[in-house]
Amino acid sequence: MFAAFQLGLQGVQAQLCDSLPQMGGQCIALYADKPIYDIPGIALCTGRELAARLQQQIQPFHPVFHGHTQVAQLLPHGDGRWRVQLQSIDGPQARWLLARTVVVTAGVGAFVPKQLRLPGLEAWLGSQVFYHPAFDDAWLEPILARQAAPRIVINGGDDAAVEAVLAAADHASLQAAQLVLMHRRDQFNAPDALLQRLAQLRASGRVEVVIGMPQAIEAAERLQGIGYVDADGADQRLACDQLWVFQGLSPKLGPLLDWNLALEKKQLQVATDSFQTSAVGIYAAGDIVSYPGKRKLILTGFYEATMAAMAAVEYLRGEKLLLEYTTTSKRLHARLGVSHPD
Repeated sequence: MFAAFQLGLQGVQAQLCDSLPQMGGQCIALYADKPIYDIPGIALCTGRELAARLQQQIQPFHPVFHGHTQVAQLLPHGDGRWRVQLQSIDGPQARWLLARTVVVTAGVGAFVPKQLRLPGLEAWLGSQVFYHPAFDDAWLEPILARQAAPRIVINGGDDAAVEAVLAAADHASLQAAQLVLMHRRDQFNAPDALLQRLAQLRASGRVEVVIGMPQAIEAAERLQGIGYVDADGADQRLACDQLWVFQGLSPKLGPLLDWNLALEKKQLQVATDSFQTSAVGIYAAGDIVSYPGKRKLILTGFYEATMAAMAAVEYLRGEKLLLEYTTTSKRLHARLGVSHPD
């Protein structure tokens, strides 16, 4: 996001791709609610708050965000540009972008959902089975068009699963839906405020909680149910029209290993004057990069993202950037939407 901010200051609109449904990367996935004390000028904030502040900071530049999406392929196009394949986490949908520059800020890897290993489940991925969906009206509309009152099973026991079932219970488009939260035990790892709200919804009958471990699916022309083992070890069946899986996230470098970029110990090698990788037009910053003297700090990542963004703009324009300051530059103020009294 800070690379997108620096690009925006130079008049370049960025497109951001993240395997998570929302912006924030590692800050959201690993320490969303943990305190951070070493951000310059901010005595204390959480990872979630830092991501929200950065998102607000880049709003004047209107970056295009591709959430729940992984860069599956990065290929030379032959004319100095790069072909970037964006692959949806939830299914086979893929699309291509053409870019003259790419900035890789992959951290310790793309945070991808842990898979629910049930035979035949993948056949329904993207139509009835979804991993960590960031549901909204645009996502729900085509699903609800097929079935206005689905029985939705949300599988998971951490705060993401609890947040999902609470949000679904409150969502205007899902008032007719039957909501089931399934977990291997009747204990959920979530903040007390969320657990209190969940208890209220269980008491009112709005949310059903099922204790068990999924073992199989029932499907014919569509997914119809889930077979599971309950707390007593007995086989049970649960009707299901949609399955939302929240089994946690794990970082994986994945396709990045196939991009023909110089790596050492699974980290990209960069030139420290530009943070360009071994490929012309491809830059990198953050925990994914390695160089002599590297320090893995958020503060360092901000610096590296700035250097990569400025080098990318110089590459695009074929000339050195004029150094300007946001304290005085009217051109930067105009891009930021800062108004000046006459």
